Amino acid sequence: MVDNIGNNLDREGHKYNFSVAGTGATCSSGEDGGGSIKEQDRLLPIANVGRIMKRILPPNAKISKEAKETMQECVSEFISFVTGEASDKCHREKRKTVNGDDICWALATLGFDNYADQLKRYLHKYREFEGERANQNKAACSEEKDEPPNFYRAQPQRKPAAFDFNVTANSSGRF
Repeated sequence: MVDNIGNNLDREGHKYNFSVAGTGATCSSGEDGGGSIKEQDRLLPIANVGRIMKRILPPNAKISKEAKETMQECVSEFISFVTGEASDKCHREKRKTVNGDDICWALATLGFDNYADQLKRYLHKYREFEGERANQNKAACSEEKDEPPNFYRAQPQRKPAAFDFNVTANSSGRF
């Protein structure tokens, strides 16, 4: 939010200023003259953003550095926006941990219902997968109880779950 003199304000009306010069951005809070945040700590890694962008484009397509940087700013801001809403909810409920359900709630509250529905389904599947994996680990531990621990044994590699949203416009043209 920006007040009528051009200062940035957070939800509670506290001033903060961003200055982006070269590679290091700083953020200072007007309330306590607070700390600074480096740009790389505030933004998602640009290599990851570029990799995600390339997935949707044809193999011979090129993405400009400016396009990657713009997308990096947008997705970082979006994540901060949603996470801030979820964090506020946790604060009101006197909890210190933001969980997946809080993120789904924040998305729905902020009007991103399609994303919230997709994320709820993903979260449900993820929790089922993790529960099955925990049960398999318990069974494996009980079978190996009589063996001495082997710290040099190769650990099984876990495949990351795919996180893919396929959101399409509804009949009104909105997503």
